[in-house]
Amino acid sequence: MDYDRKEKLHKLIETIPEDMMPVIFKMINLLKSEWVLSTKKNGQRGSLAGIWKSSQIDDTLFDQAKKSIYPY
Repeated sequence: MDYDRKEKLHKLIETIPEDMMPVIFKMINLLKSEWVLSTKKNGQRGSLAGIWKSSQIDDTLFDQAKKSIYPY
C-alpha cells in the first residue's frame, strides 16, 4: 500500500465515531484473516488415493453404521 492510500485510510478512520471502533476493529481483523487464509488456499485438493490402503470393509459395518445413525 502506498503512503497516500495509507494516509487516506488513517484520515477515514479518524472520522469514525468512537463507539463504532470495536465493530470496525473486528471487521478489519476478519478481513485480514480471510485474506491470509485465501492466500494459503490454492484451490486444489490433495489426493485421497490410498487413504484406506488395505482396509477391508464389508456390508455389516455399513449396516451397523446406518443403525447407529438411523435406528428405525
